[in-house]
Amino acid sequence: MALELDSKYNPRGIETRWYESYEEFGAFRPEFGEAIGVTDHNAKPFCIVIPPPNVTGQLHVGHALDQTIQDVLTRTARKLGRPTLWLPGMDHAGIATQSRVEKTLQEEEGLSRHDLGREEFIKRVWDWKEHYGGVILKQQRTMLFSLDWSRERFTMDDGLSRAVRKVFVDLYREGLIYRDTRMINWDPVAHTVLSDLEVEHEEGVKGELYHFAYKLSDGDGEVIVATTRPETMLGDSAIAVHPEDPRHNELIGKTVDHPFLDRKIPIVGDAALVDMEFGTGAVKITPAHDFNDFEVGKRHELESITIFDESARVNKEGGPFQGLDRFEARKQIKQKLQELGLERGSQEHVMSLGKSQRSGAIVEPMISTQWFVKTGPLAEVAIDSVEKGQIKFYPAQWANLYFSWMREIRDWCISRQLWWGHQIPAWHCANCGHTTVSEQDPDECESCQSEDIRRDPDVLDTWFSSGLWPFSTMGWPENSEDLRRFYPTSVLVTAYDIIFFWVARMIMLGLHFNKSEPFEKVYIHGLMRDEQGRKISKSLGNNIDPSEVIEEFGADAYRFFLMATLTEGKDSKYSQSRLKGYQNFTNKIWNSSRFVLMNLPEGFEPVEASQFPGTLKLEAEDHWILEKLNETSESMKRTLEEFKFHIATEEVYSLVWNHFCDWYIELIKPRMFGKLGEDSAESARQCAYFVLRGILGLVHPFMPAISEEIFSYLLQLDPKGSSARAAANGTGAEVKGARGKSSKKSGRKQPTTKTHIVESIDVSSAPRFLMWEPWPAPVKLGKAQRKQAELLSQVQEIIGAARAIRADTGIAPDRKIRIIVATEARDLAALIDAKQASICRLASAESVETSSEYQAGKSDAFEAFAEGSVYVPLEGLLDIPRELSRIEKEADKLRKAAGGIEKKLSSSGFLDKAPPDVVEKEKAKLEESKEKLELLEAAQKRLEALK
Repeated sequence: MALELDSKYNPRGIETRWYESYEEFGAFRPEFGEAIGVTDHNAKPFCIVIPPPNVTGQLHVGHALDQTIQDVLTRTARKLGRPTLWLPGMDHAGIATQSRVEKTLQEEEGLSRHDLGREEFIKRVWDWKEHYGGVILKQQRTMLFSLDWSRERFTMDDGLSRAVRKVFVDLYREGLIYRDTRMINWDPVAHTVLSDLEVEHEEGVKGELYHFAYKLSDGDGEVIVATTRPETMLGDSAIAVHPEDPRHNELIGKTVDHPFLDRKIPIVGDAALVDMEFGTGAVKITPAHDFNDFEVGKRHELESITIFDESARVNKEGGPFQGLDRFEARKQIKQKLQELGLERGSQEHVMSLGKSQRSGAIVEPMISTQWFVKTGPLAEVAIDSVEKGQIKFYPAQWANLYFSWMREIRDWCISRQLWWGHQIPAWHCANCGHTTVSEQDPDECESCQSEDIRRDPDVLDTWFSSGLWPFSTMGWPENSEDLRRFYPTSVLVTAYDIIFFWVARMIMLGLHFNKSEPFEKVYIHGLMRDEQGRKISKSLGNNIDPSEVIEEFGADAYRFFLMATLTEGKDSKYSQSRLKGYQNFTNKIWNSSRFVLMNLPEGFEPVEASQFPGTLKLEAEDHWILEKLNETSESMKRTLEEFKFHIATEEVYSLVWNHFCDWYIELIKPRMFGKLGEDSAESARQCAYFVLRGILGLVHPFMPAISEEIFSYLLQLDPKGSSARAAANGTGAEVKGARGKSSKKSGRKQPTTKTHIVESIDVSSAPRFLMWEPWPAPVKLGKAQRKQAELLSQVQEIIGAARAIRADTGIAPDRKIRIIVATEARDLAALIDAKQASICRLASAESVETSSEYQAGKSDAFEAFAEGSVYVPLEGLLDIPRELSRIEKEADKLRKAAGGIEKKLSSSGFLDKAPPDVVEKEKAKLEESKEKLELLEAAQKRLEALK
């Protein structure tokens, strides 16, 4: 009895079953490939460490895209015989996680973190992490990601925490970490400092440039200043004017009176800051709350008056405005200035507004004592590495962005006023003021031996620990086996929005501590946008939940869609219709495989892959499909190596749908059914089996579940284990596949050495996984065979030409045509004669003839091809005048419809009011109408020539 796949492909059950089987046998581990003898020990190891998603997170479309790319690369490397590791893990995400837990604590218990205290609060965060942190891991499994879960890491693990402390201490002792009082970005909601990169600047914000006057202390006149932040006048320490400005230079050295506070404010000359041509030529200076003013304050030794607390409320320095939120203070200060007669008007002002990337709060510049990394020396080495090509960016233009930022890099503020994170390993002495920095918790001050020391309460920026990710996850600072074997990693895959946050810092720290690059290549991909091309965001309400997509279409179809829409250097667009198309593709793979299996008779034994085609008498279409398989296999290796994923998907899609299903299966059906003799049937069946197996290998990196399922059926026909693994290991081991069916498969030798194995792994009962089968090797075709394949391509052209003539001239589908092929190519004519039945069936023809001297009749329609022309006599098939009349009527309808759409699209009212998706649909309808009109006009021209 022939093997038979289920009549309908059910992705949900198959995807779950195969993933469970992978995990059960540890098949994602590099040791698995070694244990079954398929890993080439001489091959260069392939390794990716996953960009760690936040422990708070759920899998969003960005994760789905980013991690599918990594999985495709990882599965491809395995099939190419490379020792392969894809290491999973999560980031503790300091601000995000602490904020989530604080919110939950407040909502459920009415408590703040301060009510609990630091130690108890951190316990709560760990509990929260254990309860909710696994959501994204479950979702990664539903996406079929082949991560080595035995090596899963977390940025707060003991091992990674040890690495963080060592790096901090080493950099401090080298003078590359220091503590300083500077102007920083303060998040008044999260109550922490932010690095420059964590501040997002919203451009084009409409604000107000407000003018008011300070009265001179000597009672003679006033100085008018302008500001977008009137509340900061509570912290003004000076007014700056240009020393060469004749309007104000005589005022230098005088003072003005603060209208609300008992404070005299000096007037200073500053040519570096003041532009005489802008505004009034006088600038208020608030050293404690403006980056430029801070520098002016240092130059003139001005007092820095901090007027806000950590929540951006006015403190005691604000006098009568103490306790007010900064924006409420702004309103009241403007009102009071107006009452005092000091308001001097205002004007609209467009500006850039800095907001916290995490909380969305408007950032407040403040003076604070923080820890910094001196990035200059680290950046020089990191720039040099990329310039010399030690690290390559794909696409290459992203290296320019990397250089532009690295060459202007500022010192990195690494301290955060949080409780969740890596607490800074520094202890401050209350006795002598010395700071002790140590990998181990000290008992006393290293300077004066006082025991009155307190640990710095701040934690490190999350990106500090993330910057160590490629090597801390491998066991560094220990010289572990994984570190020796898999570091540097092969490629970093990430979106362009974290080149500065993460990529640059990993390069700097990796080079500094390991004297080698953390990765060889950086692949930067675009973002996934919605169907209208908009960025996906909560505010727009256009979020795409991968779990919902998988529920509807299956993980395989979703993965293929993500890769097919990934165009180099560009953002992608979500498309429900394309997803449906790739769901249809999975069905096409399933149904074509079902056809092949159903037509393999009981007792069928495939020719061993290494011996194929052996003594089989292959025919032209067999040689042709084998050449297509060869071409696709070799081309896909190149395109995947170059990160051209959309081209790789086009290639395998075309191989499956166009070449294998539409042509090859249709050509061999009579042979498969035994209508052309047993030898022809056997060669067709063997070739179909071989090609299907190769197709599954090429499809697998994109669609692992469906390919693995069909492969398990093919193996049931392969008792000898016809693969490179069988050749290496011999045969005879009894194994049980994921489908629960027992059969003879290739035996596996346990390796004689465990040099590269972290721990032993038992594969004696593991199924043969397609994931670990070698990449499809090319079949050697001789000159004569390649010629046959070329001739078969010309037969395809002939069938296509006959179909085009039928479509263009309007011949009814049920009317049989007569085909004459005019050609002088004798070998082609011989093949046409041999394939007459197939040509007639596929072209719906009653006959096909060849001639080297054919004289075309007046009513003959024709199409040219490489080796001649295809003629179809139309006499008796078509009433030409009637068909021309029909075409003209249809063309008129299309012209009117197109004209209406063009009129609509030229209307400014329609374009202004209609939603973007409606406008796009109208444009698509217009394009479709024009294309149909072109086809009709071509058919009309052809028929006119036959009159």
